[in-house]
Amino acid sequence: MIPTNTDRNFNISKKTKMNQPAKKATLANIFLILGLGIVLTAECYCGYQLHKLSGEQERLKEDYAMFNNITFGVFSVDLWREKIAGIITKEIKEFKITDEQKKEMRKQVEKQLHSMVDQVVNEFNKPQKGIGGKLKKFAFKQFVNPKELHAQVPSFARTIMARLNSPRATKKLKGIATSKFEELAEQTYDSTETANIKMTKYLFKKHGVKDGTTFNKHLETRLENIRKVTYNYAYAMLGCVGFAVLIWLILRKKAHLHTSLFVMSLLFALALLVVGVTVSIIEVDARLSSLEIFLMGEKLTFNNQVLFFQSKSIYGIAEVLIQQPKPDSITVGILIILFVIILPILRMTARGIHLLCKPALAENGVVRYLAFDSGKWDMADVMVVGIAMTYIGLNGILKSQLTDLNIKNEFLSTTTVNYTSLQPGYIIFVGYVIFAFNLSYFLKKIISARCEL
Repeated sequence: MIPTNTDRNFNISKKTKMNQPAKKATLANIFLILGLGIVLTAECYCGYQLHKLSGEQERLKEDYAMFNNITFGVFSVDLWREKIAGIITKEIKEFKITDEQKKEMRKQVEKQLHSMVDQVVNEFNKPQKGIGGKLKKFAFKQFVNPKELHAQVPSFARTIMARLNSPRATKKLKGIATSKFEELAEQTYDSTETANIKMTKYLFKKHGVKDGTTFNKHLETRLENIRKVTYNYAYAMLGCVGFAVLIWLILRKKAHLHTSLFVMSLLFALALLVVGVTVSIIEVDARLSSLEIFLMGEKLTFNNQVLFFQSKSIYGIAEVLIQQPKPDSITVGILIILFVIILPILRMTARGIHLLCKPALAENGVVRYLAFDSGKWDMADVMVVGIAMTYIGLNGILKSQLTDLNIKNEFLSTTTVNYTSLQPGYIIFVGYVIFAFNLSYFLKKIISARCEL
């Protein structure tokens, strides 16, 4: 039977009606991908800025810690020499003899003069063998009366003291004392002076400053600004991921959109993982805030001395461990890279392949194992707990040790401070772990929905 025009039109209309839902689903997927693509771009931009600023912050803090390191401060013989030399030179220039000291000095001069007279008299009273010696002894007894010499001692002492206390003599004595002390100070040095000069010159030129005070103020201002911005970028990244989760909640009943939504979510998670493992996660910063020593009535002060500083990302920690000469450290570093970085990336890739590719590849044993059964080897969540415990333990130890360094008495006063803190990288990594857990739940929902169909 030959189909009529009416039959043909009916079949075309039927096919058109059947294709309309498919077209709508395709358009919905395209709009969903475009919309999430814009949000993903924003997330990646925030991650890039966070990574860049975190690296800059780490470099600035390393420069700051180097310049204020205790090696070039409290532990530097050269710096101690300069500070003590300044105090002693000042004391010499301001030195004045009090009336009590003048009386005591006059007594000592008189005592020495009396002793000298007695010594001379005893020398002449000794038995003399030669004729010349006997004549000198005779003349001394005839013309010199020891009692008269002793009686003149006070007047001699007053004359000597007047000469010693004259402005000219005092100035000369201070000059001699200062020059001798400076000569001794020049002989006191250690090996840090040359290194300190080179380091200071390099850092001042690098940051465009001329003195230490300006250097510290400049870096502190920059670091404070960077700290605020990095946290804003970190929260913005988490906000982008939160938007993706909100879309999941809104479209939870739209099964035809779940595959596209899941693949885009994998990209969101990948961005979190890359930033989370490459950005600083913990910063250890222990300082001697102030050290004051009271010497010769003057206060000798050291401020802002960095005892220890270190800032590392997860990848940085693994890299440092691998570079160690010990086999156990190398093993731990390799395990961190394998189970915290590489395996999560492989798991996300396998999940994407399982949803997008044909059954021959999607149902491959390796792909299925990585997508569904490798979760027990993923150590990202363990790393989160480990970092938190490390921070708590390390922070407690530092506080305890630094508290023991706090001393306050009439001669010495010290104050320590602990700036150890978790960094934005840790927040991002925690966000990845939570989001990855939710993705596992979403994947199970998608697989269940496919099985029902």
